[in-house]
Amino acid sequence: MFGKILGDAVDTVLGSGVVLKNAVGVIGVIIIVGICIMPIIKLSILTICYKLLGAVTGVITDSKITSLLEQIGDVFKIFLGILSAISIMLIIGTALVLKMSNNVMMYR
Repeated sequence: MFGKILGDAVDTVLGSGVVLKNAVGVIGVIIIVGICIMPIIKLSILTICYKLLGAVTGVITDSKITSLLEQIGDVFKIFLGILSAISIMLIIGTALVLKMSNNVMMYR
């Protein structure tokens, strides 16, 4: 009973992989890269802006405000690292599903 449920689940995943492969393909992976790159660019620009603003206000304002701007820049740096890692995992996962569905369906 458990083997049948597990086998059906594997067949469902492989079947959805074939559907995904037919729908997505290489062009889909390129589109996913394009979708993922825009937020990465935005966060990079925000990080640079806050770090630059912290450097400029260091001369003019109180050190607490400068420290706050630097810390906001550091938080955006962490967000950028998280977003980059998740984007890479999404691209690799999609590519693996495409490759897996191609190989497994060859043996069926």
